[in-house]
Amino acid sequence: MDTAQATNNLYRVRVWDLPTRVFHWALVLCIVGLIITGNVGGNAMVWHFRIGLTVLALLLFRLVWGLVGGRLSRFTAFIYSPGSIINYLKGNGKPEHSVGHTPTGAGSVFALLAILLAQVGSGLISDDEIANAGPLTRFVSTATVNLATNYHKNIGTLIIFALVALHIAVIVFYAWRKQNLIKPMLQGDKHLVVAASASRDDAASRMGALVIFGICAVFVIWISGLAA
Repeated sequence: MDTAQATNNLYRVRVWDLPTRVFHWALVLCIVGLIITGNVGGNAMVWHFRIGLTVLALLLFRLVWGLVGGRLSRFTAFIYSPGSIINYLKGNGKPEHSVGHTPTGAGSVFALLAILLAQVGSGLISDDEIANAGPLTRFVSTATVNLATNYHKNIGTLIIFALVALHIAVIVFYAWRKQNLIKPMLQGDKHLVVAASASRDDAASRMGALVIFGICAVFVIWISGLAA
C-alpha cells in the first residue's frame, strides 16, 4: 500500500513494511533464544553462537534497511531534535510523532541497536576458556579477549535485560492508554488522526530486502569461517 486511506475519520497508513516487521519479530525470537541457550550453557552454546551470528546478520540488514527501506523504517524518519524530544516529554508532542517511532521510541530503537551490536561484537572476540570462543579471538590480544568476555557475560547482558524490560513496560503503558503498539508491527498499518505518506511495501521492495539480507548473511558466514 503506497497511499493512506481515510476510514471513519481516521487514516489507515502502511507504517511498517514487511521486511521491518520480519526483522523485528525475528530479533525478538533470537533474543529469547540467546537468553535461554546462554543460561543453559553446555551443548546449548553451539546454538548460542549460531543464534548470535543470526542476530549479527539481522542487525547488519537493519542498518542497511535504515538507509534504503520503507519511508518510516529509515533512520531519517525518526531522528528528532533535542527540542522535539523535550516537548514530547512535556506532553506537547505533535500529531505526526505518533505515525512511526515517537521521539522516546526512537531513542529506544537506537539504544537497542547499539547495545545489540556491542553484544554481538564482543561475542565474536569472547572466550569462556572451556570450549567456546568467538571466531575473531585470534585476531586480538588476550587482554582484549578478557575485556570482551567480561562485557559480554556481565555488563552487556544486564543492559540488554534492562532495555528489554523497558521495551515491554512501554508496550504495557501504551496498552493501558488504549494504544496497541503490537498490532501495527504485526499487520503493518496504523489508524491515524492525521494524514501521512505510507511506507513503500511492494513486491520489489520486499525482494530487495531479501537480497540485502542474503548479502549480510553471506558476510556473517564468512566471518564465522575465520575461526582458528
